[in-house]
Amino acid sequence: MRIAIAGADGRMGRMLIEAVLNAADLSLTVALDRAGSPCLGQDAGAFLGQDTGVLITDNLDDLAKADCLIDFTRPEGTLTHLEACVKHNVKCVIGTTGFNEQGKQAIQAASHKIAVVFAPNMSVGVNATLKLLDLAAKLLNNGYDVEVFEAHHRNKVDAPSGTALIMGETVANAWGEKLDDIADWARHGETGARETGHIGFSVVRGGDIVGDHTVYFCGTGERIEITHRSTSRATYAQGSLRAARYLARKEFGLFDMQDVLSAQL
Repeated sequence: MRIAIAGADGRMGRMLIEAVLNAADLSLTVALDRAGSPCLGQDAGAFLGQDTGVLITDNLDDLAKADCLIDFTRPEGTLTHLEACVKHNVKCVIGTTGFNEQGKQAIQAASHKIAVVFAPNMSVGVNATLKLLDLAAKLLNNGYDVEVFEAHHRNKVDAPSGTALIMGETVANAWGEKLDDIADWARHGETGARETGHIGFSVVRGGDIVGDHTVYFCGTGERIEITHRSTSRATYAQGSLRAARYLARKEFGLFDMQDVLSAQL
C-alpha cells in the first residue's frame, strides 16, 4: 500500500515516516509539507540518515502517487489536503484535532466519495479506554459527578484535546445526552455548587507532555479514575498504520478507530 504523509517535517510526521519505512507491507511514496517550509526538496528520510528517494513537496497533485494519506496537521491544512484526496481518489486517515462543525461536515461530505478514518486519537490504548468509559458511564449513571482532565505539551494549540472531547462525548452518549448541553468548559470565580449531570473539563499545557487523560467518576465516599498516559507518539503512528490498512478494503465511507479495532477482533 502506497502511503503519503502530511506535515512531513513535524514531530508526528517524522514519527509516521519512520513507522512506514519500517513496515514491510507499506511504502512511502509522498511526503507533504506547507508551502514555504525550509524542508521542501529534502529527502523525507534525511532526519533518519536514510535516502528514501521521496522528496518533501508542497505539490498536492503528487497525492496521485499514493493510495492513502495520513494527516496529523491543522484543520485548515487537513481540509485542503482532503480536497486533493477526493480529486485523486486517495483514501485518508485524519488524526488532526480542533475542527469546527463546518470542518466536520466537510469530512463527512468527502467520505461519500473516498474512504476516511477520522479519529481524535489513533492510539489502540486510548480506544480501549473509550470502551471502559462507556461501560463505567452506564454503570455509574446516578450519584457520580464526572470530570475530564487532560494535559499536553506547551505547543498544543487547541483545548480541550480531541481525545478529551471524545471521552466526554462517550460519557454523555452513555447517559443519552449531548455533550454540548451538559459540558462545563471552565470555572472561575463564584461558580456556585456543581450542577448534577454535568461533565467538567480541565486542561494543563506545559513542557513536553505527550498526552495524559483522566476521567473521574466522583461519588460519595469513593472515586473511580480511568486514566490513559502516552509517553511516546509511536502509539499514534502504529494506530494510524492500522487505520490505513483497514481502508485498503474500503471504497468510501466515514470510519473511526472503533471500526478499525472491531474489524481485527
